[in-house]
Amino acid sequence: MPIEYEIDADRRRVVARGTGTVTEQDIYAYQLDVWSRPEVAGFDQIVDMSAADHIDVPVPSADGMRDLAALAAGMDHPSQPSRFAIVAPGDLAFGLGRMYSTYRELDPRSTKAVRVFRTMDEALAWLDAPMDTEP
Repeated sequence: MPIEYEIDADRRRVVARGTGTVTEQDIYAYQLDVWSRPEVAGFDQIVDMSAADHIDVPVPSADGMRDLAALAAGMDHPSQPSRFAIVAPGDLAFGLGRMYSTYRELDPRSTKAVRVFRTMDEALAWLDAPMDTEP
């Protein structure tokens, strides 16, 4: 599966990894499979795209990113703010992550702060910092 994930209940975090070719359908399947589970409501998440060889999304992808961000924001727990770190060492993944982050910030239902990082260390430092800390 192009997006593998683990649910770390102790840390209240979902850890996902994109591998091989990741498609738009894979991203939607991950979103719906994981974030429709009530036991992960309010959890932080980290998605590591370091092992993704290719990201196969329609270009231009603005409409798709806006739709995905709207779907995800609608699944956020309304009273439990959380964080979503995207690890994207490659330029395409980084740019797509920033686009997604922007659309999430614009959706008034979003309670999840989204940040994009080039390294896992940076992403984990932000996730492990107090909630009022910015990258």
